[in-house]
Amino acid sequence: MKLTRYTDYAIRVMIYLGSHEGEICSIKEVAEAYEISQNHLMKVVQDLAKAGFVESIRGRNGGIRLGRPAASINLGRLLRHTEGLDDILECSSCSIRAGCGMPPILREATAAFVGVFDRYSVADIIERKDVLRTLFAAA
Repeated sequence: MKLTRYTDYAIRVMIYLGSHEGEICSIKEVAEAYEISQNHLMKVVQDLAKAGFVESIRGRNGGIRLGRPAASINLGRLLRHTEGLDDILECSSCSIRAGCGMPPILREATAAFVGVFDRYSVADIIERKDVLRTLFAAA
């Protein structure tokens, strides 16, 4: 299974904000750290904020930060949100759907794939905050 660029950006945002936990960061700052489009990142951040993964603070001193502690943000849940993994195959208009055995196999494979991510949180991928912050500063 290949993850979308959207999910890639979402994970990058979570890593950046997690390595700066407690701080208010800007989308511009995150985009510059990864050398990616600020406009694309803005759409991702808005969606993450709407879903509660990220908190968006409005106003002059506003910005973004994690919506809750890194240890309580599950990667599997993040993936399900960004990838829409409930139905990875649309079978309702397929002419052989009544006799095809592929949908349950795909559901099982998806569950196994996401199941690995279910065992981890954002805190697990930012364990080396000091290294991450150094790398972000060098970017």
